[in-house]
Amino acid sequence: MENIDIKKVTLSDIDQLKKISRQTFLETFAAGNTEENMRKYLEEGLSTEKLAAELSDPDSEFYFGLIHKDVIAYLKLNFGQSQTELKDDKAIEIERIYVLREFHGKKVGQLLYEKAIQIARQKNADYIWLGVWEENPRAINFYQKNGFIEFDQHIFKLGDDEQTDIMMKLQLRD
Repeated sequence: MENIDIKKVTLSDIDQLKKISRQTFLETFAAGNTEENMRKYLEEGLSTEKLAAELSDPDSEFYFGLIHKDVIAYLKLNFGQSQTELKDDKAIEIERIYVLREFHGKKVGQLLYEKAIQIARQKNADYIWLGVWEENPRAINFYQKNGFIEFDQHIFKLGDDEQTDIMMKLQLRD
């Protein structure tokens, strides 16, 4: 595999972020959801305005995975009150790790995951957590392989469909 660079995303990267967000979300979830629910989520959840607000939040960080200068993946982390649920100052949430389908199985997600762990350790987090759709066995297996364990569930609304996410966490310190 070619060298993959990791770059922190800034507001000037908003167009690239929107493109990779939408493309990877469609690749990952289109087959298991209605076109209408997908369209609604893309318009609301991954709009330029919503992504710009997330990028401007000091308690959220985005990182691109790049080959040469091409964005092939991205990571979103949330800290403190910006976490989607727990809002624990001693935790970090991995809200998103998405990789273009053509790069699946090439350790790109693992590299972004390791970046998340590195940041969590730098910030002295006790644990790192995430939610993953119960019908995404590829992602569930990835996190289990990396030591995450299930601890709860929550509802993720995709359009008008309420879906169950498995909440998983990895303890970094006792």
